Amino acid sequence: MEAFLVSTGIVALAEMGDKTQLLALILAARFRKPWPIVLGIFVATLANHALAGAAGAWVTTFLGPDVLRWVLGGSFIAMAVWMLIPDSVDDEESTGAPRFGVFGTTVVAFFLAEMGDKTQIATVMLAAQYHAWAWVVAGTTLGMMLANAPVVWLGDKITKLVPLRVVHVVSALIFLGLGLLALLA
Repeated sequence: MEAFLVSTGIVALAEMGDKTQLLALILAARFRKPWPIVLGIFVATLANHALAGAAGAWVTTFLGPDVLRWVLGGSFIAMAVWMLIPDSVDDEESTGAPRFGVFGTTVVAFFLAEMGDKTQIATVMLAAQYHAWAWVVAGTTLGMMLANAPVVWLGDKITKLVPLRVVHVVSALIFLGLGLLALLA
């Protein structure tokens, strides 16, 4: 259960102001069809994070516990630094007709935008740390939905209520704490 709760909290915080959250805002403003967008975000996130979680679980099969501890500790500390760098979305992503419909466009755009993203890397690291692939994937997917679904429905209003800089600093501190725990444990 710890893997699920930590994964949910970390990804929900890390996603605030992230490029995929900005992509959700762009899709919502452009298409004005929240249900296919939210469903597309869910499907893309589940697929992407399932692969990332599998990669994290796989890493643990060939790295010894001492090496893994240092890799995870260093990775979490690097994520703390990365959290302090704000994301942006190119305007090119919001142009053109929806070739695959609103749902298909959202799935493809989110899956690709999530490749190499902070939350995907966090999913790999959390799966490696907790050895609980299903709980980590469920938690990170829920975290993504908690951060992105309200943006689709409430749009610009929610981004004005939440001071993104504070969220990024809190997220960075959480990642730093996880990194130090991994190194000192």
